[in-house]
Amino acid sequence: MKYVAIDYGTKYTGIAVSDSMGVFAFPKQSIIMTTQKEFFIKLVELIYVESPDALVVGLPVLFDNSETLITRQVRNFIKRLKHKIMLPVFLMKEILSSYEAKLDLQSVGYRKNKIKSVLDQQAAVRILQSFLDQSESERVQV
Repeated sequence: MKYVAIDYGTKYTGIAVSDSMGVFAFPKQSIIMTTQKEFFIKLVELIYVESPDALVVGLPVLFDNSETLITRQVRNFIKRLKHKIMLPVFLMKEILSSYEAKLDLQSVGYRKNKIKSVLDQQAAVRILQSFLDQSESERVQV
């Protein structure tokens, strides 16, 4: 199965895609939030072009699994997305994915100015790869 992962943010949203077998995650792009309408047009277009079997959305939580304002924003985003796209949507809890993505990029030699442009994509890759590494019984569909 092919998946598209979304690391939703109020300024930048990172997108990653899997291979057709659902084994490996790859960075795709970041979508800049200009207006909600433009954002959803770009996102829906990207999803249709990629033709995934399902979507994976990162759900940011704290270390104790409690939810924050951004968690609620992501849940609202998912509700809006499900009205526009008729695909299964899975949640992948995430803690510090952007921080870990930054460390990944630094470890392979990315400079600070380049990191910013790909950070959200790399966070989406981390979210998607974590999801792909789970057994199907561990996956949470909304």
